[in-house]
Amino acid sequence: MQFRTTVLAARQTATGLPVPDDVVTALGGGRRPAVTVRLNGYSYRSTVAVMGGQDLVPLAAEYRAAAGVEAGQEVVVDLELDTEPRTVEPPAALAAVMDDADRAAFAALSPSKQKAHALAVDGAKTDATRDRRVEAVLVALRG
Repeated sequence: MQFRTTVLAARQTATGLPVPDDVVTALGGGRRPAVTVRLNGYSYRSTVAVMGGQDLVPLAAEYRAAAGVEAGQEVVVDLELDTEPRTVEPPAALAAVMDDADRAAFAALSPSKQKAHALAVDGAKTDATRDRRVEAVLVALRG
């Protein structure tokens, strides 16, 4: 479903794409549907969220850069209901030390929580930091 909107500056660096109510309704995925966003030839997965009473799709800085857009710019957005499962593979450093119970606990987390853990481990610049973060994830999974 295609529509025109203006990239909204929500906070200091946060931006979002306002989604008209009729578009959310037409997607048929409820009030907070999972969607695939296409913007200037760039595509990413997200979820429609309500912020300040307005339906928005978050637009991270990396997505803005990839799509070549900025806050205040009018854009054409194509949203599609995303029915594919959202799964995140644990990073190799984490997967190597997980047992079956850890894997089950990781799989039971929401995709956003899985992604947060994966990014924390993958974002480590040193082995020592990675090891501490892996241990922190294991503690959280076993908690």
